[in-house]
Amino acid sequence: MELLVMAYALKTSCAKNIIGVIPYFPYSKQCKMRKRGSIVCKLLASMLAKAGLTHIITMDLHQKEIQGFFSFPVDNLRASPFLLQYIQEEVPDYRNAIIVAKSPSAAKRAQSYAERLRLGLAVMHGEAQCSESDMADGRHSPPCVRNTTGHPGLELPSGKQQAPFPGIELPIMMAKEKPPITVVGDVGGRIAIIVDDIIDDVEDFVAAAEILKERGAYKIYIMATHGLLSADAPRLIEESAIDEVVVTNTVPHEVQKLQCPKIKTVDVSMILAEAIRRIHNGESMAYLFRNITVDD
Repeated sequence: MELLVMAYALKTSCAKNIIGVIPYFPYSKQCKMRKRGSIVCKLLASMLAKAGLTHIITMDLHQKEIQGFFSFPVDNLRASPFLLQYIQEEVPDYRNAIIVAKSPSAAKRAQSYAERLRLGLAVMHGEAQCSESDMADGRHSPPCVRNTTGHPGLELPSGKQQAPFPGIELPIMMAKEKPPITVVGDVGGRIAIIVDDIIDDVEDFVAAAEILKERGAYKIYIMATHGLLSADAPRLIEESAIDEVVVTNTVPHEVQKLQCPKIKTVDVSMILAEAIRRIHNGESMAYLFRNITVDD
């Protein structure tokens, strides 16, 4: 809201360009229609455009397609070069590591890391996976049929219960039954590096780390761009089998670092500053996206 107010103040002051620097774009996970829920990310994009913004600089959107929600240019920078550099310089014996995707949906990102580091790839799937499509929004349509009668004198003469829509028989979707969590790939005697874009609720990461430990991984790292680390995340990380959590400084997390020494920070201010300089001087942004693939 504060950003919207500032942007609107600049718009009413006849500013030529209003550029918003939003390293972590909020509500980016709510970019799909789940049952009859709302697409909050689209709403936020419309609000920013209405407030007067003409350009946005952000980093690692949850889905690249979010850029299509905006009616003005969006520069979606990548943090992967900084995280790859951290792996090469700070992870001892990283040549003996294997990149792990916490869920099949994260396999493309993990594959991109594995190919750049010339490492192997493992994918986890099963009960510990939290699928976005399984999240219920609390609505039920059509409504359930109640067994109570209506007003006196309006009862059906037959006394039988009717379906919500007589004459329409819809097929019932079978409920999903996820298999026990499994790991596709050999992690025995290796350093497991789990990569993702956002780490907020760490319960899935803790469960994945336990499985990897059981499969023989002797060190476990987690690499993520946005470290929200809300609620009891620092305590859970400290008590888990995770050896290190590496996140960038797109979100402030100084308090979480004091609570858990396993949390490390990678500075990405350099690329944000360079993007601001190039836009201000009217220079090309292509240099910041060199060797960047769609899966990064």
